[in-house]
Amino acid sequence: MSASGQQRQMTASEVRARKGGTPLVCLTAYTTPVARLVDAECDIVLVGDSVGMVLHGLPSTLGVTMEMMVLHGQAVARGLSRALMVIDMPFGSYEEGPEQAFRNAARLMAETGAGAVKLEGGIAMADTIRFLTARSIPVMAHVGLTPQAINTLGGYKVQGRGEDAHRVLADARAVADAGAFAVVLEKVPAALADRITAEVPVPTIGIGASAGCDGQVLVVDDMLGLFTDFKPKFVRRYAELGHAAGAAIAAYAEEVRARRFPGPGHVFGEAP
Repeated sequence: MSASGQQRQMTASEVRARKGGTPLVCLTAYTTPVARLVDAECDIVLVGDSVGMVLHGLPSTLGVTMEMMVLHGQAVARGLSRALMVIDMPFGSYEEGPEQAFRNAARLMAETGAGAVKLEGGIAMADTIRFLTARSIPVMAHVGLTPQAINTLGGYKVQGRGEDAHRVLADARAVADAGAFAVVLEKVPAALADRITAEVPVPTIGIGASAGCDGQVLVVDDMLGLFTDFKPKFVRRYAELGHAAGAAIAAYAEEVRARRFPGPGHVFGEAP
């Protein structure tokens, strides 16, 4: 708590210190109202590049721009008071090299107030992570299925099965050694996720991984049933708000057409 008595937002260092402790709760958010809802329960709120698919109708995350991430990051920041805000670096904003990554990460943090950035990739991104963390930019890493690499991975396939487990394990070790304060493990076998969690010194955040990870993340629109284009196996829907919204819209349309809305209680008379 600060001297004024207001809540203080969690830091990347505090997230790192939760290794092996109470599991970390993380959800995505892209707007101020949703940020206010998830802030009450989450340790980490991710402004994910999944916004491209969830809110903008893109077929993948590859079309997401820096401008989109800044806009949604600013909106989410207005709704947070306690959770750590992590913002995704979009495709093409960091792969060229550490200097490019620093410029764009610094812009994201400066213009949104995010406490950390997230980038995808393992061994290939270790030097970039090391460069950023040495310059006061906390980095959350992301290995396993990396959606920005679907064109080279051959789609949204499980990663790390069989001999491929050595690659994913090496990626997780590399990003932790490079200074990442946490690592997302996406769509990897549970046994491999458990092994990585046991072997790396930073928290693992699972999404389609294992309950044994140090935390979990889901796309908020998936778990609320708002995004219904498809449902990954690893998603549990805790509500079906999309269906409820559809029913409400249909009821509104029916009442308008029948002239039952607006009713007497929704219009204004001559006198107050």
